Order: sequence, then C-alpha cells, then structure tokens
Amino acid sequence: MRMTHLPDRRRNMDNQLDSMLSDWPFDPDRLNVRETTGLGGRPVLQMRIDLGILQLEIDGRPDGERPSGKASFYDSLVDRAEKSATDFALSDDDYREIDREFVQYYHRRICWLKLQRYELAAMDADHTLLLMDFCRRHSDDEHWTMTHEQYRPFVLFHRTQAAAMAELESDGLDSALAEIDHGLLRLQEFFAALEIEDQYEEDLIVIRLREFRDALREQNDNTFGLREALKSAIATEQFERAAELRDEIQRKRANP
Repeated sequence: MRMTHLPDRRRNMDNQLDSMLSDWPFDPDRLNVRETTGLGGRPVLQMRIDLGILQLEIDGRPDGERPSGKASFYDSLVDRAEKSATDFALSDDDYREIDREFVQYYHRRICWLKLQRYELAAMDADHTLLLMDFCRRHSDDEHWTMTHEQYRPFVLFHRTQAAAMAELESDGLDSALAEIDHGLLRLQEFFAALEIEDQYEEDLIVIRLREFRDALREQNDNTFGLREALKSAIATEQFERAAELRDEIQRKRANP
C-alpha cells in the first residue's frame, strides 16, 4: 500500500494543535477559559473542552460570521421582519440558525462570567433575551418556543448577576441591589405570564438571587468587621467585649 504523506504545512498545523492541547490540559472540575491573541493580533476567547478548544470572537457574533451582512442572526431577522410586506414567519432554516446563535452566545456569556468581565456578560445575556423575545413573537411552533422559554430564568439569572457585579464595581452597592431587584421583578413577570405564580417563591433561581442580594449587603455592610469580632468574642466568652461590640454595631447601623 502506498503511504500518503501530509504536506509540511499540514503536519506543522497538526503538531501545533497537539502542542496546544498538551500545554492546556482539560480540567473537568472547572470552567477552562482564557483570553488570548488570534491571527493579526486580535483578542479572542478560548474555552478548553474535553475534546479540544473552542475559540470565540470578542466583537460581534462569537463565530465571527455576519449573517446577511449584519452583526448577528438576530439583527438579520429584525431587518427581514421590518422589510416584510406580509406577516413575518420563521422558516426551518431560521430555527436552526437561531439555535446556533443561542449556543454561541451562551458559551461566550459563561466565558465572560468566568473572567469577571461582567458588563460584557450582561450584554451577551441581553442579546439572548432579545432573540428569545423575537422568537416568542414570530414563532408558530409553540413547542419549539417553550423549549427555549424554559431557559429564560437561567439567562435572567446570569444577566442579573453580571449587571449587579458591574454596578457594584462602578456605582456601588445601591445600584447593584437595584439590578437584583429588577431581575427578580422580571422573573416574577415571567412566572405570571405562564400563570405559574405559585411557583415563584420556591424557584431555585429566585432563591439564589435573594441569597446573592443578602450576601452583597452583608459583605458591603460597614458593620461586617464588627460582627465578625462579635462572633469571636461570644465564642471565647468575652461577654463584656461582646456587649461593647453590640453597642457599636447598633450605633453604626443607626448612623451609616
């Protein structure tokens, strides 16, 4: 049998891929993400998965494509709907491309969250929510629509987390708490629209957002250090010191 030899360039590319994978081993216990440099010096995101590496563009759509010359498939859908002389309807090809875009923006969103680039994570979540809204308005396949709508609370959870952390970094605690309250309101509206309001209070995402809100309040409370000292004083039976700390906490809370 005659052996077919790969061209030198192809062999070099294969060797380079082997080197990349061995230099960046997959860790199943954590999200493996990094920001690096692609061809031409452009910044890109990379995610290490068990079978290789996903590379995502930072600007525009994560795969770098411009559907119909637009920044995303969502933008091309909006353009088509606005130009449609009759009622706009989604095709089977549209459904497939919408699913592709949902997945791509999900991957980039979790990359941004891992890298603590919260404003960018919120922007990608907003894109997904807008695409969901468009699908809900224009899809004639109720089952397909609901298979996507079931993920709306999860996307809202990411969006609220990211927006709150971005506000905490820029404008402070009050703005961060306002973002969380806004996210909880949007979730409540979602449950009401589906007529399942009775499930709202027990929903895990609602509970986690409330825990997140409480944690932010506690970490940014000007009595945090005093409360930790109070716990220590009580544990070591320094009751006089504990009484002094309790009084100081009450004074600070009365005059924040």
